Amino acid sequence: MLQSRWLKILRSLGLEFWLPLPLLGLAFWVGGGFVMNGILSSSHQPTSPLKAETLSAKQPRTIVVSITAKIKKHQGVSRVRVKTASKLLKELEFEFPVTEFSQVEAAISQELRLPISDVRKLMHYTTENGME
Repeated sequence: MLQSRWLKILRSLGLEFWLPLPLLGLAFWVGGGFVMNGILSSSHQPTSPLKAETLSAKQPRTIVVSITAKIKKHQGVSRVRVKTASKLLKELEFEFPVTEFSQVEAAISQELRLPISDVRKLMHYTTENGME
């Protein structure tokens, strides 16, 4: 009689459904802890190592701000300084075994992978005796 009275009260309040929920939550929490502990404590070695490949086509291009070429005819070389807008790579320096303007432009174009027309717009020449 006492049990049926309690059951009627629990049913009227809806507690018959809500009382087992904390027990189910506790069971999932403890069970999840055991599973996670088993996963994290096991040593897992992949069968084959991962390969990382970098493709130059997917790398972002650096923006060239200016190109200055100092031509030293008596040494047979041209020293070229390229300034960029990149935060990581602010300046590049090259030395080419050519002294003709067109050859220097072609070498810079090939090295920076830029069209020759863009290189010509940014080029500034200085010769060994200071003339521009």
